Amino acid sequence: MIARHAMMGGMARDAGLEAMVEEALEGMRVTRKAMFGGMAWMYRGNLVCGARVGHLLVRLGKGNDAWALALDGVTQMMSGKPMNGWVRVPVEVYADDVVRKRLLDAAKAFVMTLPVKE
Repeated sequence: MIARHAMMGGMARDAGLEAMVEEALEGMRVTRKAMFGGMAWMYRGNLVCGARVGHLLVRLGKGNDAWALALDGVTQMMSGKPMNGWVRVPVEVYADDVVRKRLLDAAKAFVMTLPVKE
């Protein structure tokens, strides 16, 4: 897989990863928003995942991320402090179609349980 990178509005974007995320979220009424230095997808006002050059950021929910953190290279997302329930997935991991699908399916399932945010 060859990643296609572009600078858009000061943020590094990975068009290939974004296309994979869009495909995985097809049929889900998501909105896109610039966030995390890349692009993020939201469902009913709740963050589902994010993409930036070299990493997929996935929201699995507190207590639902142990299986993902057990994968080689996957780490807990940090934003000054640990973000429980969020994982940072490097290209070496998300390049695997089966793993990426499992991660994004788990994110969709979790976010669908959350109340609508205004």
